[in-house]
Amino acid sequence: MNIKPFLFSIVLASTGLLAQAQNNSLGKSDPDAKKVLDGLSAKLRSYTAVQSAFTLKVQDAKGATQGSKSGTIFLKGTKYHINIPGGQDIYCDGKDVWTYDKGSNETTITKSDPGNQTLSPDKIFTNFYDKDFLYKLNGESQIGGRTAQEIELTPLDKTKSFFKALLYVDKVQHTLVSVRWFDKSGNKYSLDIVKLNGNAPLTDDQLAYNKAKHPGAEEVDLRN
Repeated sequence: MNIKPFLFSIVLASTGLLAQAQNNSLGKSDPDAKKVLDGLSAKLRSYTAVQSAFTLKVQDAKGATQGSKSGTIFLKGTKYHINIPGGQDIYCDGKDVWTYDKGSNETTITKSDPGNQTLSPDKIFTNFYDKDFLYKLNGESQIGGRTAQEIELTPLDKTKSFFKALLYVDKVQHTLVSVRWFDKSGNKYSLDIVKLNGNAPLTDDQLAYNKAKHPGAEEVDLRN
């Protein structure tokens, strides 16, 4: 399973503004959901740099698991490094993305294009709800011994590849526990946050692609 397109298909917005309830022909957002999202937003804005372990799983329309990957994301501002042990390393400096594949010893360089992404990794621990979504509070559930509040997001733009996303927010800590999103093709994606340090001591060098650390890697530059 290639981790990059799946991570790039989560739902995030780039601003630190609080979500505003949407009133339009499609309906109105739930004020109770907004209270939960506001609490999550405040927590997210308090982070200086993030280090988090995660597990990403993909299921088809019949519920069969198509792939599962675990790794760690390191994030500071718009820069990030995603490490998938034995698989890939993905680096972004806010403008360009370097994807190193360990199996082929090849690095692909592309431009970062958040406008074409449903969610982008550099926003995954920032505010990911905005005027582009309607949202409602579905209730509570137990995840890993924690009480999580389930928020359902529906994109206003019906050309998006997904039709629904579910966010699970820790009721006590106001942190993101899990994200589920449902593709129009029938596939279901789940991203579970295993551990999170919102004040990780990260440096810019730790987030940058270093050619010297990938000796002999063929580079394929697709930015032109």
